[in-house]
Amino acid sequence: MRLALREIRRSKVRFILLTVAIGLLVFLAFFMQTLLVNLLGFFTGALEHQSATVVVYGEDARRSLEGSNVTMDQVDAVARVRGVGSAGPLGERTLTVRADGEDVDAVLFGYRLGRPGAPTLMASGRRPLRADEGVGSSIDADQGFGLGDTVEVLPGVGTTDLPIPIRITGTADESRFSVLPTIFVPWNTYVAAVRLANPAAPEVRPSAVAVIPAPGVSASALAARIDREVPGVEALTREQAVADAPGVSSVSQSFALIIGLTYIVITTVIGFFFVILTVQKAASLTLLRAIGAETRTLVGALFLQVLLVVVLAMAIGAGILMLAALGSSPEFPIQADPALVGRVGVTILVLALLAALVAARRIARIDPVDAVNRPNLGGLS
Repeated sequence: MRLALREIRRSKVRFILLTVAIGLLVFLAFFMQTLLVNLLGFFTGALEHQSATVVVYGEDARRSLEGSNVTMDQVDAVARVRGVGSAGPLGERTLTVRADGEDVDAVLFGYRLGRPGAPTLMASGRRPLRADEGVGSSIDADQGFGLGDTVEVLPGVGTTDLPIPIRITGTADESRFSVLPTIFVPWNTYVAAVRLANPAAPEVRPSAVAVIPAPGVSASALAARIDREVPGVEALTREQAVADAPGVSSVSQSFALIIGLTYIVITTVIGFFFVILTVQKAASLTLLRAIGAETRTLVGALFLQVLLVVVLAMAIGAGILMLAALGSSPEFPIQADPALVGRVGVTILVLALLAALVAARRIARIDPVDAVNRPNLGGLS
C-alpha cells in the first residue's frame, strides 16, 4: 500500500486528471442508466406496478395496451381457465381531466375492486373503496394529483354532461403510463368516465384481462395455457407485457448502445493509462525486482491504484448525479437510485480491474536480471 500511495503522491497531477476524467465518464454512465430507468418507468410504470402477473390482450393488439380490447365474455372465459386464481377486467384510456384548475391529459386505469389490476407501490394514503375515489401517480402530486385532491374527468366536446369528480385517496410510486399522469379507479368509474368522454361509443370494453395465477402455478405456464384455451386473445406475463410495449425496445437498445460505449471508453482509458505508466517506470520496476521486491507486491500496488482511482471517480460521478437530480424539472424528475448506482459502479470497477491486467502482465514479465544489463540502472554492460 505504501508503494502505491507514494507513487500517487509523486505523480498526483497525473492521477488527479485521470480520476476527474474517469469521474465524468462514470457520471455519464450513471446518468444514462438512470435516465433509461426513469424514462421506461414513465412509459410503462403503471403496467409494471399493478398487481396482475399475467396480462391478456386482444389478439390484434400487437402487445399495445392502448390498442387492445377484449369482450366481457373473454374475461369470463379467462377466469375459467385452470390455474387462474383471480381475474378481472383492466381498462386503460387517455382522457382530458381538470387537475389543480388546469385541463390536462391523464391516463385512467380501471380495475374491479378486489380483483387484479390494483397499484402495488403505494406511497401514501389507501386504494379506492368507492366509485368516486382513485390513486394518483405520486410524481404528479404537485400537479393536482396528490392525496386529498379532486380530479374531474371532463365530458366530450359538444356535450352538456357534468364532469365526474375523482377524489385522490392515495398515491403510488412509479405509476405513470405513456409519460402522462395516471389514476387507478374502480371499474364502474372507469366505464362512466369513458362514456362521458365518448358518449357515442356503443359499449366500453376492457383493454385487457388482469390475471393472478393460483398458488403453485407460474405466470408463464398460465399465459401459455390461456393462449391455448381462449380464442382471440394473447396472454403475456407482466414482464413480457412491459418489455414488449411499443417503443420500449427501441429506447432500451439506443440507451444500451450509449451505455456500452461509455463502458468501453472507461475501460480503454484506464487500461492505456496504466500500461503507459508501467512502460514509463519500467526501469524503476526492474530495479525494485532486482533488490527483492516480489511480483505480487508490485502487481498489488498497481491494482490498489486502479481501485483508488475508480472509487474516487465513482464518488465524483455520484455527486454530479445528485446535483443533476436536484436540478431536474418536476415534469421529468431525475431520481438517483443508490441500488442502480451500486450496480453500475460494480460493473465499472470490474471492467477497470480487467483493463489493468495488461499492465499487470507487463510487470509480471519483468526479469530482475535486466538490472545488471542496463547502464542507466547501474548495470555492468
